[in-house]
Amino acid sequence: MEQLVKIRRLFPDGAAEVVRIRESACSGDCHKCSGCGAAKETMVFRAENPINAQAGELVIIRSETAPVLMAAAVLYLMPLVLFFAGYFLGEAIWQQGTLPGCGGFLLGLCLSILYDRKIARKQKTTYIITGRFGDMIPESHRERDNDLD
Repeated sequence: MEQLVKIRRLFPDGAAEVVRIRESACSGDCHKCSGCGAAKETMVFRAENPINAQAGELVIIRSETAPVLMAAAVLYLMPLVLFFAGYFLGEAIWQQGTLPGCGGFLLGLCLSILYDRKIARKQKTTYIITGRFGDMIPESHRERDNDLD
């Protein structure tokens, strides 16, 4: 997974503190839809800096996608799967699936929370700076961007 971030400062060990502003799902154009009131969240985290980028630069960072997808699958799918399992099991045994289905859903939520806490303690996501944002823009576009100043 790649993201565009700005380097805030450098650490003596060569790593960098980077900042990313996460906007809401509506892309932050609140004036277009009469203002939804969605807040922007500033995320600050540490990234390895093998390209020796400097403070203030816009850079591309990469992180592993698999842990994020696994966490999303557990968070969203486990309660849903356990709801249906409880519902159909309850229907087959007691001809009443609603209560066992709700119980399965709650069990899935609890397991998701436990999984999230375990992952938060155990596994830290590693971010690596892979390139400068300016390097990704073709030369012809850079000249055009300078004309706008």
